[in-house]
Amino acid sequence: MPQPIEVIINAGSGSVLADETKRRLAELFEENGVEAHINLAKNGFEIVELAKKLVNSEAEIIVAGGGDGTVSAVSEEVLKAGKILGVLPLGTLNNFSKDLRIPQDIEEAVWIIAENNVKTIDVGEVNGHIFVNNSSIGLYPHIVRRREKQQRLGRGKWASAFWAALRILRRSPFFAVRMETEKGKRVVKTPFVFVGNNEYEMDFFNIGRRAKMDDGKLSVYFLHKHGRKGLFMLFVRTLFGRLRQTKDFEEILVEAITIETRKKRILVAFDGEVEKLATPLHYKIHKQALRVIVPPESES
Repeated sequence: MPQPIEVIINAGSGSVLADETKRRLAELFEENGVEAHINLAKNGFEIVELAKKLVNSEAEIIVAGGGDGTVSAVSEEVLKAGKILGVLPLGTLNNFSKDLRIPQDIEEAVWIIAENNVKTIDVGEVNGHIFVNNSSIGLYPHIVRRREKQQRLGRGKWASAFWAALRILRRSPFFAVRMETEKGKRVVKTPFVFVGNNEYEMDFFNIGRRAKMDDGKLSVYFLHKHGRKGLFMLFVRTLFGRLRQTKDFEEILVEAITIETRKKRILVAFDGEVEKLATPLHYKIHKQALRVIVPPESES
């Protein structure tokens, strides 16, 4: 790895103590024979601005250090520039790095980057926004927005999420969507539509792992059972891992899907971020579009 690499660290991520982490990472990269420039970002805006700047540097490898939101933001710029993405799992959930089988121990993750074993994986897109994990409409983005409001009032993240979910479920969360794929058109009434970059092992809010990241398919999940009582019973089923067995849960694998609602603009979540987008929503998969560093065994 003759060229230096650029590392973007989200100083706001759950497990990051900025100065201490910066020193430790510099030591680890040096121990592995890698010249690494460690850059700290205080928020999402700084992460994006740094990524835009650094993909135009001589570095071929840009490393995202943080949670899934950080990785997604950096990934989009790396993808546009045709560079290689490295990942340091410094966030709370780190779903993307886990799906790539990247060790959650930072020393091991740095070693993986130094080994520079590159694999190409798929990414998803919705109306021009890239996502590496998933996107959704309905319950989840509304819960995120309410959770953020509660957090601004001083409540913790998980307590805020609990109260936000209760508030949303007090009213009927079902809405009509028109979906069009290569398999045809249909209209369903559902509390959410979840679109994954490749297939998930999933039970409602219990989002599991992905066995593959390069299968070239979007996984689309939705429910079609009416009423709050029915939704509650479906939620109970997920506690026992039986959601896939109910006839009201459906999943399809497609390369593209268009989703329309009665509203001209709706809240859309992608990789944990929430924005209001114009409808219809056009989802598609970009096959093997992103180069990312993974452990050697992840190539199988």
